[in-house]
Amino acid sequence: MNVKQALKERNRLAKEIKELYAIAQSNNSIEKGNERRYNVADALAQAAELTKQLVELKTKTHLANTPVFDKIFKLSELKSTIVNIKSIDCTEGKQSSRWDRGEVNFKEVEMNVLEKDIIVKELEKEVNDLQDQLDYHNSVTEI
Repeated sequence: MNVKQALKERNRLAKEIKELYAIAQSNNSIEKGNERRYNVADALAQAAELTKQLVELKTKTHLANTPVFDKIFKLSELKSTIVNIKSIDCTEGKQSSRWDRGEVNFKEVEMNVLEKDIIVKELEKEVNDLQDQLDYHNSVTEI
């Protein structure tokens, strides 16, 4: 199994564990006399077994990714940086008052929207390049 397959399996296991806990949560307490559709103890036992498998899989994946931790961490930080830069207000020029009292404000910016867009595009290119490198690693690295 390569890292890419392991990541898919990890997501599948996590989803199944979540579903088993949802079964236990919604079927533990029922009205007396009603038919119990699921066995809560079985659902919890299955969740525990899948959790054990998930921990093993995460450990193997983590160890296989040691050579590319720098890329993984950089990718995460670049994505965070993009979100933060996109949230910078670049409103400039003549602005009417929020309450429309005829007041006009003039706003100036240090970085305009065009400059912001250029920065974001450069960061997104870097993200794509790193993602390509990680995708390759994930497809060729066996765990």
